[in-house]
Amino acid sequence: MILRQDDGKNCGSEGPYRCVDALRGFAVLAIVLVHNLEHFIFPVYPENQPAWLAALDQGVFNAVFTLFAGKAYAIFSLLFTVVGLVLFLVRHWSDRAVLILAVLFLLQPVEWFHYIASLVNPAHHLPDLKVGEMYAQVAEVTKSGNFWDFILCNITLGQKTSLLWVVNAGRFFQTAGLFLLGFWLGRKRRFADNAGNREFWVRTLAVSAVLFAPLYTLNELIMQGPEIVRQTAGTAFDMWQKLAFTFVLVSSFVLLYRNAGFSRAVSGLRFYGRMSLTNYITQSVIGALVYFPFGLYLAPHCGYTLSLLIGIAVFILQLLFCRWWLSRHRQGPLEYIWHKWTWIGS
Repeated sequence: MILRQDDGKNCGSEGPYRCVDALRGFAVLAIVLVHNLEHFIFPVYPENQPAWLAALDQGVFNAVFTLFAGKAYAIFSLLFTVVGLVLFLVRHWSDRAVLILAVLFLLQPVEWFHYIASLVNPAHHLPDLKVGEMYAQVAEVTKSGNFWDFILCNITLGQKTSLLWVVNAGRFFQTAGLFLLGFWLGRKRRFADNAGNREFWVRTLAVSAVLFAPLYTLNELIMQGPEIVRQTAGTAFDMWQKLAFTFVLVSSFVLLYRNAGFSRAVSGLRFYGRMSLTNYITQSVIGALVYFPFGLYLAPHCGYTLSLLIGIAVFILQLLFCRWWLSRHRQGPLEYIWHKWTWIGS
């Protein structure tokens, strides 16, 4: 997570913060698009469509998910995430300690523990967290169209389901590791524009690009094995290949941002990124009102292509709001609260 730390005496978007804000904005934009295609975990889609539209929908789905699914959240986690307790606990640690803990988390220790346990005891299996069953319950409440039942379900069962899904998918430790890695990058001022940092990001791009192909191939091979292997080693390699592609995206963006033409073209993302937490939360509210039965209930009428267009429209509306808000305030409303909480007692 890259914070605008007051100990740096620079809380504006100048210098390296411009790139960080734009990159964060890019990540949240990608998340908005992915979530719209998913109808915000409400899998209701048109049942009958013309063949040409079905083919277009499939192309849109493949393109968006190949580029952003599992990567957009990783970029967001690198720069800002809700696993903030980790930062609160390590904010006074040395750079070396923060980096070591980040690497340990990114190694996916839980998955490898279960994999080794399965080698020792072939009867070993992962605990059944009942995530699928809980998601089905949440979906049924959503389909009922009762707003207050939906709210109650989401602040209770929905939050539990989301947390257990993150754990089940191997994202919990990866998210914490990315959070710490982002914190380390911020301390090292790796987003500042200088020769040393340009070399650092060129190396990062090269290494990530080289690692992606073998990690992807190994993951595909592992996913053909027994279920326990797919759930453990398979999850770890899936996280790693997505992480490699994530750093291809991050390093490419950072290097391109050094170009004046590119930075001007994506300048709007800086405003969007400065209010990333606010945008991340409010996009879910907007999505629920658009797709769910208690709102406009457009889900049965929106295939992937139309959902993508709605996602772009949501982004544009949020961007306009960000420009308006930041012309009057230094931070977004939720960013202000988060910053105060994170650095309390510092």
